[in-house]
Amino acid sequence: MRIIRAADCLVMPWKNGGGTTTEIAVAPDGASLDDFDWRISMAHVGQDGPFSSFPGIDRTLSVLTGAGIMLAFDDGERVRLDRASAPCPFAADRAVEGLLVDGPIDDLNVMSRHGRWQHRVERLSGAGSLSAAEGLLVLIARKGDWQVNGAALPAGDSVVLDAPGRVELTVSGCEAELYAVWLTMEARGTLS
Repeated sequence: MRIIRAADCLVMPWKNGGGTTTEIAVAPDGASLDDFDWRISMAHVGQDGPFSSFPGIDRTLSVLTGAGIMLAFDDGERVRLDRASAPCPFAADRAVEGLLVDGPIDDLNVMSRHGRWQHRVERLSGAGSLSAAEGLLVLIARKGDWQVNGAALPAGDSVVLDAPGRVELTVSGCEAELYAVWLTMEARGTLS
């Protein structure tokens, strides 16, 4: 179990230069925006604009703060995300414009590369247990004072756990929010 303190996270510019992002975790360690296998980050979105394109990448977006954002895809599809919305998966090379609903937002962005990794994101609001059969489980504490297998995980901090294993979560505080990200390696084709 590796705890990542919010104060230790790297702040860097967006790939398209339109803002900044706080990188929580990336694989392999030190990977750039062009060669990561998976990446978890938070971004502050202060104005409308296009999303950065990441060919060969799957993305899941969750709204952390603010009134929300409308995803305006170039094929005409519109998806409105707010604090109550489930995490929204889409291809990261799909052209999309972000239109703020009513002022700035902060979001959680999880990305994984086709053929190497896949991911799933869930928002949790209370104690319980989680399991990971393979790969990694990353927990991002947003609100409340969480305990992960007895270790303190205050709001803003994250933890990376190797599978296989189970995690027991407890939390104190009147509001609680934690994001769970399951990352698994995709099966490689075999030669016959």
